[in-house]
Amino acid sequence: MKSLLLLVLISICWADHLSDNYTLDHDRVVHIQAENGPRLLVEAEQTKVFSHRGGNVTLPCTFYRDPTAFGSGIHKIRIKWTKLTSDYLKEVDVFVSMGYHKKTYGGYQGRVFLKGGSDNDASLVITDLTLEDYGRYKCEVIEGLEDDTAVVALDLQGVVFPYFPRLGRYNLNFHEAQQACLDQDALIASFDQLYDAWRGGLDWCNAGWLSDGSVQYPITKPREPCGGQNTVPGVRNYGFWDKDKSRYDVFCFTSNFNGRFYYLIHPTKLTYDEAVQACLNDSAQIAKVGQIFAAWKLLGYDRCDAGWLADGSVRYPISRPRRRCSPTEAAVRFVGFPDKKHKLYGVYCFRAYN
Repeated sequence: MKSLLLLVLISICWADHLSDNYTLDHDRVVHIQAENGPRLLVEAEQTKVFSHRGGNVTLPCTFYRDPTAFGSGIHKIRIKWTKLTSDYLKEVDVFVSMGYHKKTYGGYQGRVFLKGGSDNDASLVITDLTLEDYGRYKCEVIEGLEDDTAVVALDLQGVVFPYFPRLGRYNLNFHEAQQACLDQDALIASFDQLYDAWRGGLDWCNAGWLSDGSVQYPITKPREPCGGQNTVPGVRNYGFWDKDKSRYDVFCFTSNFNGRFYYLIHPTKLTYDEAVQACLNDSAQIAKVGQIFAAWKLLGYDRCDAGWLADGSVRYPISRPRRRCSPTEAAVRFVGFPDKKHKLYGVYCFRAYN
């Protein structure tokens, strides 16, 4: 009986010892995994943020570090923000911070800073947003030999519109297309912006340049002259063409403006030169095509009076379709590029706020 009791005690002690060893070994495995895993982790709680021209936005970025690997030297951490080009082949420096040393680059100077909500907050605040700020940004955190990154997309509220000059359709190479958009208070649109506009109902049967150098056009109502009646709706892609020699229209993008867009009440119709002067006399400038589209799309501006614009075109914005004023759809109606000496139209003006 004593031998049996001794055997039971030995078995229990051996089992406890085995259990202790298993726990220790298990803990040790976890600890080794932590040591071999990432010592620095960078995350963005949102992969896309939305704002508009003139607004402020925070690009979220948080980093997590293993204190046993780095100690408490927060000042050794380097935070770098860059903007990715549409083809991801280049990065444009935006902001760099290391301890008390901070540097801002290019057009971001005076407009960006770290939010600094906590010791591990690398979020970037951009103020007074411009059209050029649209795109994807990379947050990179570096400490010693460790580094990690996160990418955040900045999207802007706005409107995409097709554009061609007085010369007519398919007269712009890529570089001229870029300048044409700039001249109309806009930028050449990205594919994502055109795609979103197509999802919102944009239908246009003429191919135009996009910012990546491709030529595409959006079709919501398939028909014979536009890729065929039996095709599915979508953004038609012509591919990539010679930026110097190939000629197409262009799709432009613009956003909210800081000013007042309005139709000038005038006792008579005006020639183009008289229209330009009439706006100047009213402490304003003749409006641009991007401004009439922004007022129509973002402010719901509606006016059934054809008026001159800065590029010499005549247009009018209709938000509420009605008889004799774009009865079938809300749109910015295009009258054309009439002779500038014709005294047949009013004028749309724009007065910027200081």
